[in-house]
Amino acid sequence: MADSPIFERHATDPRFELLVNAVTDYAIYMLDRAGHVATWNPGARRFKGYEPEEIIGQHFSRFFTPEDRDSGVPERALRTAVAEGRFESEGWRVRKDGTRFWANIVIDPIRDPQGELIGFAKITRDISDRRAAERALFASEQRFRLLVQGVRDYAIYMLDPDGRITNWNTGAAAIKGYSAGEIIGQHFSRFYTPEDRSNSEPERALATARREGRYEREAWRVRKDGTRFWANVVIDPIHDDDGEFIGFAKITRDMTERRRAMEELEEARAALFQSQKLQALGELTGGIAHDFNNLMTVIRGSADLLRRGRLTEEKKQRYLDAIIETSDRAATLTSHLLAFSRRQALKPEVIDINVRLDAIGEVLSRTLGSAVQIELKLDPDLWNAEVDPAELETALLNAAFNARDAMGDGGKLTIGTTNVATTDGEFISIFLTDTGQGMDEEVLSRVFEPFFTTKPVGKGTGLGLSQIHGFAAQSGGATEIDSTPGVGTTVRILLPRSTKPLAVPRDGELAPSVPPGLRVLLVEDNPHVLTFAEHLLNELGCHVVAAESAEHALPLFDEHEGIDLLFSDVVMPGMNGTALADEAERRLGRLPVVLATGYSDEVTGSVGHRHEVLRKPYDSQTLAAAIVAALERARAVGAA
Repeated sequence: MADSPIFERHATDPRFELLVNAVTDYAIYMLDRAGHVATWNPGARRFKGYEPEEIIGQHFSRFFTPEDRDSGVPERALRTAVAEGRFESEGWRVRKDGTRFWANIVIDPIRDPQGELIGFAKITRDISDRRAAERALFASEQRFRLLVQGVRDYAIYMLDPDGRITNWNTGAAAIKGYSAGEIIGQHFSRFYTPEDRSNSEPERALATARREGRYEREAWRVRKDGTRFWANVVIDPIHDDDGEFIGFAKITRDMTERRRAMEELEEARAALFQSQKLQALGELTGGIAHDFNNLMTVIRGSADLLRRGRLTEEKKQRYLDAIIETSDRAATLTSHLLAFSRRQALKPEVIDINVRLDAIGEVLSRTLGSAVQIELKLDPDLWNAEVDPAELETALLNAAFNARDAMGDGGKLTIGTTNVATTDGEFISIFLTDTGQGMDEEVLSRVFEPFFTTKPVGKGTGLGLSQIHGFAAQSGGATEIDSTPGVGTTVRILLPRSTKPLAVPRDGELAPSVPPGLRVLLVEDNPHVLTFAEHLLNELGCHVVAAESAEHALPLFDEHEGIDLLFSDVVMPGMNGTALADEAERRLGRLPVVLATGYSDEVTGSVGHRHEVLRKPYDSQTLAAAIVAALERARAVGAA
């Protein structure tokens, strides 16, 4: 009980009561010198459960747990407050209903003006929720630490803002070889190779993480024993709750085995590809040899008969026609091979695909026979395309003939067009759909291979679909094929859209004539072609100076003044025809040039922008046209 007038005065001071009774979050009350409760505020009543009349005069030890009372904790609290001027602790306390709560307790001694102890001021706060949150946070952090430390496949650790290591998990120790005691406090750059350190890669990694919010890459890293491993590295910046930058989180994974496995897989793929390429080359070589042997047999046999003499004019003409016809077939075969390899010299022009298909539909209706019904489904709003019309028609004929053969006794062939917009651009799609026997997956996977055919011997060369594939690819497009056994096949030729104006037809033009006496420097490394070209130029009325290489041709510019035109092969050993034309122009100024080639611009370069290109094989008519075009081109440039 209170035993001091001063104590009584303080405990019953009206202003004191107003202040203390306004507080509900804290239990604020006074004890006499013996520890009996002298006052009781609403906060005390709220979370301890006692009414003032129930507790005033009672000893404050009843709020303690039995074990704390048995240990003398209440008395020790008061003695500490007297001796040290303050007692503060946290611990379990007991409510009126017997439930416990975690409390923060502060006890201060109260003295009179003469310094005599008259009692104690006691403040208690229920911090059960805070303690539960702290314990939950601690448990969460403990689980997280256990999680991070339990990971052995990843090195997970933190860096301070300068890049020094602040913690180290077991995965980091396993991968990099350092114990935590060896590495914490060291700069993370020691894991980088000397060449990366000299290139400031560690500093660049941290700067990138700060600037972009993340840094990730794969590169070589170094273990403690000096060995290297291929690592996937991720660095993220870390910010505290106030957004303040405090360091980096770094995760490293050893990818050496995966990288080695990928390299071995790539080597196996390369070996398989090489094997398949050799197999395809063998099939290609065999097919070429077979077909050209047949053609050469006809040519050689006809030429041998012509050499015997004593033939009637009718037989001579028959053998000459056979040679010319077989040569044309050989040129067509070569053209198909070049189209497959994308080395065909195309002559593109902007055309209306629908007009071409409408015309070729009539041809096919007569060619394929009455057993094949042809239906055209042409998009009236079809875009234009820039392609070689002759090669396009060849591709369509090849596809149509394949469809006819697949339908056996007859069926329906639908030829159509449509516009297609893809992520790769805008294309015209030409499709041919038949109702034939279709193909299985194994056959479908090989249809574009040259000389691959499912037809009987003598019924096809196996170059039809390969020509379509090569033509579309060289034109900047692609070929697609879908087939279902017993249902039919659809071949689609995708060609890039062109926004250029349509080409103007030049039907009925007469072949131009070469100016008589034109002085031509002829350069060709093949002696047979050289002789042939020289004869053609002589027939056209030209004066010819011949050379078997560009190196032999260079002195002739000085020895034979007044050269009017250079006619050269493009692909030759040493200096090629394009370089020779450039050198001739440097020495003689603007000179008309005709370059002969059987290849496409993919091989020869874009020489057609500067010189006239003549496609092999050529004859006197196409050669004359090329010469006149080169002369006109030179005159136009000179006039400009």
